[in-house]
Amino acid sequence: MTIMQSRQERKKMIQDAVVRTNARRKLMDKLFTAITVACVAAAMIPLGSILVEVVKNGVGAITVEFLTQPQGSIIAGDGGIAPAIQGTLLVVALASLIGIPVGVLAGIYLSEYAQDSKFARSVRFFNNVMTGLPSIVIGIVGYIVLVLTIGSFNITAGAVALSIIMIPIVVGVTEETLKLVPNSVREAGHSLGIPKWKVTIFITLMAAKSGVLTGIVLAIARIAGETAPLIMTILGTSLFFQGFAGPVDALPLRIWRLASLPYEHAHSFGWGAALILILIVLSLSIVLRFVVLRRTGAKAPTLKV
Repeated sequence: MTIMQSRQERKKMIQDAVVRTNARRKLMDKLFTAITVACVAAAMIPLGSILVEVVKNGVGAITVEFLTQPQGSIIAGDGGIAPAIQGTLLVVALASLIGIPVGVLAGIYLSEYAQDSKFARSVRFFNNVMTGLPSIVIGIVGYIVLVLTIGSFNITAGAVALSIIMIPIVVGVTEETLKLVPNSVREAGHSLGIPKWKVTIFITLMAAKSGVLTGIVLAIARIAGETAPLIMTILGTSLFFQGFAGPVDALPLRIWRLASLPYEHAHSFGWGAALILILIVLSLSIVLRFVVLRRTGAKAPTLKV
């Protein structure tokens, strides 16, 4: 066997090994792609089936009267859920006014200022505990601290209870999103002599706005569907908003009550209310993303040092 033949055989062996390795890689790639798609389908199929079921059963109840009138006779199928829609929008808006600023500022503090201090670790631990705390516990605390103090069920107590649920979500997402911003972005601002607070608000936070907004939307979606805290704080009523010291209705409460009644019209109204709640959360998500991202992405902020 000549030296040339020996080299050719070694070259062929190497080529065969490369072909076998590439074949195994392609097979593993296809296998894990299939597993990933199956996992996504396993997660989406239940969600999709719930959405289809809500639309199928709820779309028939959606009428002008249903959306604009207060509750009438459930047995006869009269009236609507207008007070519940109004109450949901009000209590979620009030909770957001409390929860979003507190959550975002706390997340900024943990990420940009406290970082890995002992105090920051304690706050993170407490925040993680609050994230997993059952909502009924928060409702009970709201009842004891606010409802009994004020003397009646009221929208303010409901908003505070929901904001307590909202804050840990916003804090966690804000902190983790800000940590993903490269340090070079911060250093570029500092090198220009811009104060740290301006760099944090106008540069770092703007770079992380998409992730922070996603966390806010998730928090709003979470509190919009909460029932237990509202049972303990606002109780519910068939009337429109009467004041911040009085009770209001809300879609989760209305759905819960309608589902517990043994009447066909009540169940139909409950499906309709569930569909409206989904549409409200979806609309808020779309509007927030469109308005905030368009406004902040239109042009870079001009800073005065």
